[in-house]
Amino acid sequence: MTAGGVTISVRLTPRGGRDSIEGIEQRADGQCVLKARVRAAPTEGDANAALIKLLAHALGVPPRNVSLMAGATSRIKRVTITGDGPTLAAALEKLLRVG
Repeated sequence: MTAGGVTISVRLTPRGGRDSIEGIEQRADGQCVLKARVRAAPTEGDANAALIKLLAHALGVPPRNVSLMAGATSRIKRVTITGDGPTLAAALEKLLRVG
């Protein structure tokens, strides 16, 4: 959690056939990332925009509250979601339990 929200690392798969959040993955370097896939292609920021919409919808926040902080051209992205940190963390946990 950060002041005013949460920051998460996401491993994005563009052209994934569907828009979905698929759980947590531990990478070889020990970093845990949220796995997500979107139908959009990784051209002109389309996949990043689709990721922002997907996370906003899944967490019940407006898309303007979701910001791509790092990794615009990488599969691993750092995303900040503004709002009440504990509420957002609980929403993420619930999403991962259900998904």
